[in-house]
Amino acid sequence: MPASKLPLLTLAVAWPALGQIGPEELLARMAEKDQGRAATLQDYSCLRRYSLENKRFHTTAAMTVRMTWRHPGDKSFEVLSEQGSSTVRKRVLRKMLDAELEAAAREARSDTRISPINYTFALTGSAVEQGRSCYLLDIAPKTPKRFLIRGRIWVDAEEFAIVRIEGSPAQSPSFWVRSTTFVHRYERFGDHWLPVSNHSATEARVFGHTEVTIEYSGYRINESLPANGGATP
Repeated sequence: MPASKLPLLTLAVAWPALGQIGPEELLARMAEKDQGRAATLQDYSCLRRYSLENKRFHTTAAMTVRMTWRHPGDKSFEVLSEQGSSTVRKRVLRKMLDAELEAAAREARSDTRISPINYTFALTGSAVEQGRSCYLLDIAPKTPKRFLIRGRIWVDAEEFAIVRIEGSPAQSPSFWVRSTTFVHRYERFGDHWLPVSNHSATEARVFGHTEVTIEYSGYRINESLPANGGATP
């Protein structure tokens, strides 16, 4: 198969409400829309509130962070406040920031994208998410790389943007982690779809059940001028 040709997907269910669309066309529209949105996004910042609760040891920790994203994908974090167990903050919450910075590094970006380069897709049905019609796609990593996932994505039927992700890591981060599941949600801010919440649940061999929630707020978005020099909408 030529490298430029998208892999064949499976269409398991047809749904009149969304009309007929081939799986390859769906992926092509997702890529086209994503490229168009990325071309006008110069940078943005937001506040993140990290909250952790361990059920077995009744331990909690929290952290408020300002995250700044700059085109084409550079990230930086500023920790504004912290509460709770210092050990948990250092070994879990701050480690999460380090891992995200690693995934956002220039050499790692192509390895983390939800695209046919990294995943196989199965178009399995439709659903309503946040009041919007969405296509459902099951995704499976082609290789068990560290930052890839296995699960399902919800794709907005009009904007062809990902609005929800559910799944688990393709590769366990540690022998001590039995399992991890997560739900990521995105909402539209102007022309851009950005995260609004992440929730993960982990079962560990020693520490038992731990939940982490990340809530996003206070977005400040800076768009660049489009190629024709006019004002962005």
